Amino acid sequence: MPHAADQRLQMQDPRDQYPKPPFPKQPQPAPGLAAKMDPQPDHGETSYRGHGRLEGRKALVTGGDSGIGRAAAIAYAREGADVAIVYLPAEETDAREVISLIEADGRKAVALPGDIKEQAFCKELVTKAVEALGGLDILVNNAGKQVTQPGIAEITAEQFDATMKTNLYAMFWISQAAIPHLRPGAAIINTASVQAYDPSESLLDYATTKAGIVAFSKALAKQLIEKGVRVNVVAPGPFWTALQPSGGQTQAKVQHFGEHSAFGRPGQPVEIAPIYVLLASQEASFITGEVYGVTGSAGIA
Repeated sequence: MPHAADQRLQMQDPRDQYPKPPFPKQPQPAPGLAAKMDPQPDHGETSYRGHGRLEGRKALVTGGDSGIGRAAAIAYAREGADVAIVYLPAEETDAREVISLIEADGRKAVALPGDIKEQAFCKELVTKAVEALGGLDILVNNAGKQVTQPGIAEITAEQFDATMKTNLYAMFWISQAAIPHLRPGAAIINTASVQAYDPSESLLDYATTKAGIVAFSKALAKQLIEKGVRVNVVAPGPFWTALQPSGGQTQAKVQHFGEHSAFGRPGQPVEIAPIYVLLASQEASFITGEVYGVTGSAGIA
């Protein structure tokens, strides 16, 4: 019987490689748990195979409990890195699974629960990660807040503020605290979205932050290359993560999520993890200020 990783990497029709909608309705309170999703996302738990690309590196991943952050954390550990993950206390059960997976690969895992909307915690989490890991080589600003609303009138000041602080302010605060610890060869990778280029009418505030992430990252890349540090962006399209059923989409859209991609399905987190590995590795030594779209053919302008 082939190993799961062997099956994933076998030549096959990518349209049929993972589950397609329709999916069942599955409302969850925010921030949502991957463990409660149906079908279960593939974060690479059994399917990602490492090749030593990040041997000895030290990585900090926000939103590392589920979704794309979880897939990146698992891949980094399989590639030889020690990994600290940041998550909300409500996501503890998902986070514990990731910690166990990292440790099972013989790497050091650091759990950092807290709320990145708080500036003090953003500074604290960097300090704790550097102390626990013995340094920092890779920063992934991935945690995000997404709440669907039919129109601007329904977006409260509280929602707008929380989305801005989670998606933009925290990236600024964490990057600012981390940069003094980054040596030449280090990398920052920020998660934006296709929403930065082709915003949905129901995700006005979320799309605004994702466009901001692109501009922030391109400007920061120009600053940090003077230190030998690269900064890049990954812009996902529809990926099957806990962000969607926990308020990021209506339940009607969850049932048909990813249906309009060229593949007729959403992406699975493990399918985007190799981009995070590439951008963190020395193989990307001539890549900075770039945006990598993984959108299921939607493209980025």
